[in-house]
Amino acid sequence: MDRAAGPEAATLVARGEGSGRRRAGRSNWSGSLIVASLTGAFGSSFLYGYNLSVVNAPAVFIKKFYNETWERRYGFSVDESTLTLLWSITVSIFAIGGLVGAIIVTPIVKFFGRKCTLLLNNVFAVTAALLMSLSLLAGSFEMLILGRVIMGVDAGISLSALPMYLSEISPKEIRGSLGQVTAIFICIGVFTGQVLGLPEIFGQESRWPYLFGAIIVPSLIQVVILPFLPESPRYLLLEKHNKSKAEKAFQTFLGKDDVSHEVEEVLAESRVQRNTKLVSILQLLRTRALRWQVITVVVTMGCYQLCGLNAIWYYTNNIFSEAGINQETIPYVTLSTGAVETLAAVFSGLVIERLGRRPLLIGGFGLMIVFFAVLTVSLTLQKTVQWLPYLSIFCILAIIASFCIGPGGIPFVLTGEFFQQSQRPAAFMIAGTVNWLSNFAVGLLFPFIQGLQKVQLIQQKLM
Repeated sequence: MDRAAGPEAATLVARGEGSGRRRAGRSNWSGSLIVASLTGAFGSSFLYGYNLSVVNAPAVFIKKFYNETWERRYGFSVDESTLTLLWSITVSIFAIGGLVGAIIVTPIVKFFGRKCTLLLNNVFAVTAALLMSLSLLAGSFEMLILGRVIMGVDAGISLSALPMYLSEISPKEIRGSLGQVTAIFICIGVFTGQVLGLPEIFGQESRWPYLFGAIIVPSLIQVVILPFLPESPRYLLLEKHNKSKAEKAFQTFLGKDDVSHEVEEVLAESRVQRNTKLVSILQLLRTRALRWQVITVVVTMGCYQLCGLNAIWYYTNNIFSEAGINQETIPYVTLSTGAVETLAAVFSGLVIERLGRRPLLIGGFGLMIVFFAVLTVSLTLQKTVQWLPYLSIFCILAIIASFCIGPGGIPFVLTGEFFQQSQRPAAFMIAGTVNWLSNFAVGLLFPFIQGLQKVQLIQQKLM
């Protein structure tokens, strides 16, 4: 098994950098494949992106709700440090739920399959939406926090199950482009959260619960459409041993009658792994031939979160306020971040098979380093030069674009491509664990780091 895994992963990397540059034929994109990818992503990665940005616009109103609830219960207002802690927990606990989802996804996708997992996952989304949207009416901020946890579980499951499903239903020639659908819909979800959070829509004190109630809509659309599409043919063939259903699934997704080559290709992999059971996380970590693949996934997933993009989504208004942007203008400037992210992710999806994974990944991180350095200088000197706040805005937009061109989606694609069928669930669990722990650290610590910076600035002024 170890000897087979290494060459396969090396071939996949080579394909991503070399033959992946070939233009995929239009015939690979069947109607069912497009509908499956769009529907799967809309009810999954879209909601992840939406829940990254949705807490930003109503932050002031939710904090006021926390304070009023605290005062009603205990007879005094909550102090600033406790309020900051409560708000940080509300934002970051989404990642704890995501970690739980990433841990439990392996047995779920094994037992129920990829498609059914995505469908059942909507139970978490609808439950979370009801809890969060009714929290103001019930006068309970605990309902909002619990809803964020449950929504995190939904996101943790979907960010593993969806890339797994998409990688197993797509032809090799367009697997990278289809894999980018996950990243594109995360961006669209972020942008949608920003649009609905505008003061003219739901960004008002009396309307912020509707922002969370809107989560139900993508879930219902997925529940209505996805049952009419087949399960992953690889799952049907390798794990359910149902050749007839697998052939029908291949025919539906590939849009052709003769799928004997695809079936034989999967069966050949099955023969190699005939005596191989589902690999555990510990076994995967101990497999020497897969060490570099595991390290690559861990590093890219860690950088995906720790590069700071989620801090921008969680606390966009605060960041722009610190950059000196007028309060009335901030909601509309924020929209530009979501728009830039979406356009960059679409661009990445169009060129990934031509340029390969590695150039986009390294190039994206490299550009981020440059623009973060310029942003640091700009924020430090912004009060000495009048036009520097505009340079800060440009740098933030450039950082977002650089992220979405490569680092924003490629880690999910790599996790699906580097490993064989029996190794994929454990690989996605490792990737998900790193992803969500890093997400939690960013969401929890950023407000306190920002507060510490304010204290230092005050001390400097007093000296």
